[in-house]
Amino acid sequence: MPAILTEGRYASDWLKEYEHDYSVEEVTIVSGAGVVDSGTVVGKITASGKYKPVTVAASDGSENAAGIVMRLVDATSADATAVIVARKAKVVHQGLKYGADVDTSAERAAIHAALGALNPPILVREGA
Repeated sequence: MPAILTEGRYASDWLKEYEHDYSVEEVTIVSGAGVVDSGTVVGKITASGKYKPVTVAASDGSENAAGIVMRLVDATSADATAVIVARKAKVVHQGLKYGADVDTSAERAAIHAALGALNPPILVREGA
């Protein structure tokens, strides 16, 4: 029987427009965040300046959306470097991922609004 290959997620699954040099930043994903997939919305921890997936229960600054991870990164047992889309982009909401406790449309809408409030904004759209 032939092997079954499973492809991962790609930025093209959710990222529709951005400026290559201007829209992205290299950041540190905090140790313990686990495997952070492409398209995961992250927030910035105020005290350390590191990032982790945005959750509504956080109170360390990471509850505020600050960008979207471009490619899978493993921060399970150590800090990991990642590239995020931090500004001036258009994304499709169906491809975005969030922290474990973001499970209602109202919570997702609030995160999308926070991305739209960045300067310049990350615009979250429906469909391609």
